[in-house]
Parts: sequence; structure tokens; C-alpha cells
Amino acid sequence: MKLYELIDGIAETKLDNIEISTVTDDTRKVVEDCIFVCVKGGSFDGHTAAAEMLEKGAAAVVCEHDLGLGDRQIITDNSRKFYGQLCAAWFGHPEKKLKMIGVTGTNGKTTITNVIKHILMSTGHKTGLVGTIQNEIGDEVFHTNNTTPMTFEFMSLLDQMVKAGCEYVVMEVSSFGLVQNRIGTSWFDIAVFTNLTQDHLDYHKDMEDYYQAKKMLFSICDYALCNIDDEYGKRLLGEIKCEKAGFSVKQNADCYADGIKIRSTGSSFWFCYGDKSHLVKARMPGLFNVSNLTAAIAVCLKAGLPVDDIISAVENYNGVKGRCEIIPTGRDFTVICDYAHTPDAIENILRSVKEYTEGRLICLFGCGGNRDAAKRPKMAVAAAKYADRLVVTSDNPRNEEPEAIIKDILAGLSDSSVPYDVVTDRREAIYYALKIAEKGDIIVLAGKGHEDYQILAGMEHIHFDEREIVAEGLKLLD
Repeated sequence: MKLYELIDGIAETKLDNIEISTVTDDTRKVVEDCIFVCVKGGSFDGHTAAAEMLEKGAAAVVCEHDLGLGDRQIITDNSRKFYGQLCAAWFGHPEKKLKMIGVTGTNGKTTITNVIKHILMSTGHKTGLVGTIQNEIGDEVFHTNNTTPMTFEFMSLLDQMVKAGCEYVVMEVSSFGLVQNRIGTSWFDIAVFTNLTQDHLDYHKDMEDYYQAKKMLFSICDYALCNIDDEYGKRLLGEIKCEKAGFSVKQNADCYADGIKIRSTGSSFWFCYGDKSHLVKARMPGLFNVSNLTAAIAVCLKAGLPVDDIISAVENYNGVKGRCEIIPTGRDFTVICDYAHTPDAIENILRSVKEYTEGRLICLFGCGGNRDAAKRPKMAVAAAKYADRLVVTSDNPRNEEPEAIIKDILAGLSDSSVPYDVVTDRREAIYYALKIAEKGDIIVLAGKGHEDYQILAGMEHIHFDEREIVAEGLKLLD
């Protein structure tokens, strides 16, 4: 692509209108005649390498202040934003060729996006998905490392979706993706806010900063749908200026669930909007999933899909991997795998499961290393609120000592009467939970969900699939 075509409308330069080979913000990917964008990160500032990148063959560098590089520097006030614009232009603005639906919030994003994609696909609309578990183009599945991919990879993914004939893309939009301008020049037809609870405060300085990051999505959308059962969702609904609506499972709203019945095998409720109501029978248990389904149905209605087709698709959906997923045991107790890794999420899953637990509710959980340590005792408090017994263990310890993480967790149990055991090795902890389970008990394995790995010291990833480990543990009981 020619330089002037690439920067048209966003910058000017005195350089010749040469052919640009690629754009990048990664020093390792600089090649002859590329544009290198200087981005300041947490541990490295690309500005310090600008001159070296020109020596390696870059045609020009983009920077936020004068580096004394003459005509070969393009100065901008926000290099992350500029990089997003460049990447979008490089791929011919695929974001403008798709109907974009974004979901943000602390909990519920994965379930809502997956349900929306299922409904769209079931009604004949080829759809792409960008999410925590994986990325998808129609029925094709691609591995992902980030909830919101890095900028170049994100635009490349959208470009692939366009070329594959996708009409829609449904994506989880993380606070990181918004603050770091990873989504480039994307504009969303519909944006959803689920809730806001403590998470990522190792990155955001406080909850207000976290909220403002999430709020950014609602300045780049045509229509907003907010969960008014959440205080931040209620606040957001009052602050944003675009067309908007609220949804709820606890009160009347623009869209709400009524007559809710929860079972271990699923849930039923009346989806209500305006003066209309429709019975929904879903295979996904839990009040939080009723909220997720309410949001997904409301989105698809706004997208113009017939309500009967939407509900039929919902009723044929088996749920999302690692989200209140029942692991088959063939025993007289139940094992549920869930991604809950925040205080609010663990309280939601346990409150829901408690409603249909015949015996004891046993919760196994830990907390990740090199992450927000302040939420660790809060996780314990939340778990003890509904569980009858706790098994405290590791999650992804990363470069922290597992015992030190557990010590932080146990501080939240100092005033609790709920019995607990500490089994540091997560595999052994799962074996232990299976061993102590009795008839009618439900074991909730919280924190890993869809993940099939564990991150240990040195950031080493080892294979760790809790479905496999449960199967191994059951064999040891025989």
C-alpha cells in the first residue's frame, strides 16, 4: 500500500509516496520499508528504539514528540490511537464491513457473546467471534492469547471474517483493549454492559478508573444495553448519550426476565419487553445465566431477528465450556467447572448452585499470582457466604509462591465458621474434593473454567484440563 493512501486523513509527511511493506509497533517485526510506531508500554518505550528501527530499514517512525529524525518521523499526540488507525487502513477498514456487537463488563461477557453468536448462526447469519476462550470465524476455531487481540492481529482477524463472508462479529471488549486502543477505529452497532466488580486493579488504579475504561465502549456505539441490576450499569445508563435500554432479572426494565425458575438442568423464565412476553426454557442453570440470556435475546431483537427464532435457538443451546459446566462423573454427586475468578463471580455461581444442592456445596478455588492481591481475601469471603465446605488451592501462581497466595486468601476466612482444607497442589486438591464428596453433594471447581493449562513459576504453561483430572480422580476412588 502506498504511504499517502495509508496515512490519508490522519497525518501528513514530506516523504515520497513509497510502497509500504507493513506497519508494526513491535521492534522484532520491523522490515524494510515498514512504518514503525513508537508505543510506550509498561516496561519498554518504543521511542528509545526509533533511530535503530530506521537503521533496520523502516521507512518512517511514528512518535509522540520530536526525536530529531527529520522528515522520517511522523509526530502524533497519541501513538496507540494512531497505530489503530494505521492497522485499520492497512486492512482496508474491515470494521466498516461488519455489523459489530461488543460486550464489556467484569463477568458474563463470554456467555453473552457465545449465546448471541449461536442465535445469529442458527438464524442464517454467518458470524465471527472474538473472545476469551477462542476466536471463531463461522464454524472455524482459532486459539487466542488475549480477550481483545493486539491491534494488528485484531484488524487481521476482522479482515479474515470479511473475506470468509461474515455478516456480524460479536466480541468481548476488555478494558485493556479499550484503554490501549487495540480495537482501532471500530464502531459498534450494539454494545452491552454486564456489571463491574473488582478485577484488574493491578492495572487500573481503582474502581473508578476501571469503570471509565469500560465506559469508553459506549462513546463508539449506536445502541447501548445496560444491566440495571448492577450499580455501575445503572449509572452508565444515566450517563451515556446514545440510544439506550436497560435489562434486568430483578425489576421491570426495557427488557427483563420474570417468573424465573432455576433447576440443576437449566432454567425457565418469561422474557418481557414492551407489552409482550415470551416463555424461554434454557439448558443453562443459574440466575446469572438468566441475566446473560436476557441480554443476548435483547441484542438479537435489536438486530432485527424474529423473536420466535431467537427463543428457539436459545432453547437448543447447551451452554459455554467452563461456564457452569457439569463434568460427567457417573456418581451420586455432581462436579461443576466454572471460570469464576472474581469475588462477585464466585458469589454468583455459588448462590445459584446452592438453590438446587441437595447435600453439601463444596467449593474449590485459588487466586492467580502476579495479579490483584487485594481481591484474594474477598474471594474467600464470597466463597464462604454460600459454600458448606471449602478447599483452598492454587490457580495460576505464575511467579509468586503458591503458599503466599493462599495465606492472603485465608485472611478472608478468619471470621468464618465454614470448614476449609488447604491442598496447595491443584490436582491433588481436586482428588481430595472428589474423595470427600457424598451423595447429593455438588463440587464447584472455580477459577479455571475453559482453561486447559496452568501457569507456574517462570511463566511455564503446563497442560491442566480439569475435566481430565476429574476423570483421573474418579478412577483413583474405584
